[in-house]
Amino acid sequence: MVIRDGAFGILIGAAVGTLFLVPAHGSAQDSLSVSCTDLDSASVLTRVRCTREAENQFRNGFRYDYGEGVPEDDAEAVRWYRLAAERGHVGAQYRLGRMYANGEGVAEDDTEAVRWYRLAADQGHAPAQMNLGVMYSRGDGVPEDDAEAARWVRLAAEQGSAVAQSYLGNRYVIGDGVPKDDAEAVRWFRLAAEQVDAGGQHMLGFSYASGSGVPEDFVYAYMWFNLSGAQGHGSAQREKDIIEQRMTREQIAEAQRLSREWIEMHPRQ
Repeated sequence: MVIRDGAFGILIGAAVGTLFLVPAHGSAQDSLSVSCTDLDSASVLTRVRCTREAENQFRNGFRYDYGEGVPEDDAEAVRWYRLAAERGHVGAQYRLGRMYANGEGVAEDDTEAVRWYRLAADQGHAPAQMNLGVMYSRGDGVPEDDAEAARWVRLAAEQGSAVAQSYLGNRYVIGDGVPKDDAEAVRWFRLAAEQVDAGGQHMLGFSYASGSGVPEDFVYAYMWFNLSGAQGHGSAQREKDIIEQRMTREQIAEAQRLSREWIEMHPRQ
């Protein structure tokens, strides 16, 4: 995010390029006396200032999180993320939830992880929705609830998260929190597979190999196993080798041709 001077002057702090945004007219003390935690009745200028400050705090947290220009320091990353998260910064809320879930820079605390994931998820943050769904699936920090897990994962999947699409497809395979439905599983696996998700490609290949939700087709099964295995998915590679024993040379050649064509149409970014 590029911060531009508008009605604001910018003071650059000595520590890791911290940006303190101050109104062009008025003191820093006056600027920071207005709370940024309750903006419902705040002026437009106050909202803009608080949003920019939260973004700067998030960026500082990110620097410490990944050691960009400063020594990597999880505790310091947590401190900055918390400042931004308390001001409603969705990315900071998600990352703070992750830090609590993994015990990075803070003591591991699934309840706190859920709290921050939920705040981000309620703002439509797909990775937070996905992680919150997983927390419900495992019963980490919340009572285990398969239906609630599926609900949150679906929200992420509908936003285009390939990981969530593959995960939701698996829930339809086993009927976890949703009715068992192989055809619906295939639909989600295909969406993930088309985004070059190795897990989705593997499960789509398995669906074709077993005739689950789609007609049995070893050529397409081989193709999807081949694409997934090329990304390092071990199970896909093994299953491709197994199914190859049941295919003719012509079928294998066709599957390999389809694999090459698919790769040409879906170059990795």
